[in-house]
Amino acid sequence: MMRSILATALLAVAIVGCAEHEPKYGTETQLALPGTKRQVWAVAPAVNLSGQRVDPLIHGDLVYSALQQVDGITVIPVNRVVEVYAGLRIDKVQSQEQAEIVCEMLGADGLLIPTVTAYDPYDPPKLGASLQLFGKAAQRRTTKNVDPRELARRATPNENDALPASASQQFIQVVGMFDAANGSVRQALFDYAKGRNDPAGPYGANEYLVSMDRYSGFVYHELIAEMMNHPRLRKAS
Repeated sequence: MMRSILATALLAVAIVGCAEHEPKYGTETQLALPGTKRQVWAVAPAVNLSGQRVDPLIHGDLVYSALQQVDGITVIPVNRVVEVYAGLRIDKVQSQEQAEIVCEMLGADGLLIPTVTAYDPYDPPKLGASLQLFGKAAQRRTTKNVDPRELARRATPNENDALPASASQQFIQVVGMFDAANGSVRQALFDYAKGRNDPAGPYGANEYLVSMDRYSGFVYHELIAEMMNHPRLRKAS
């Protein structure tokens, strides 16, 4: 009887000891759209300028997932934007006017377009990327019985055309190069990982260094956070 009681007591002490040393989950950072008015944003497939093989749909989906975590934004998924592109017979948006047509067809307040400029998935991973937000015009004249595909064709700029000044008022861009070999990037990555990974897992936060999709999700979260603090976005709120 005494042996049984002693064994039970030792087991209880062992369980308590393990619980005390078990890694605890952190708390992830929460982003929010400035202001109180909720907005609807659509996410487009990524544009790949890196020279490496990058799946535009996967990176669009990664931005979609990151944007879903932002309070105050309802997100339209990438496949819906792809359907609108197909209907307009375009493979990407090339002007503010085209973006407005896409927004109008989706009922969105803005179109977010990711661009990949550098891509290296090997440890330490590197990702250069930008996010371009094309906002819907406050007032847009619509003409009845006009084919949206014709409007999109007319809105295609000529080669080397600059973005019109009027369009710049509806355009926000954030750009970054994230090299995990840099200490500041690693620190930001590990801060981001708190609450987003199993601290008792075999990799812990280092999982973000061996999975390019997870690392890309971190990069897009950082770019979205920068966009939420953009003066033009705050002024619009």
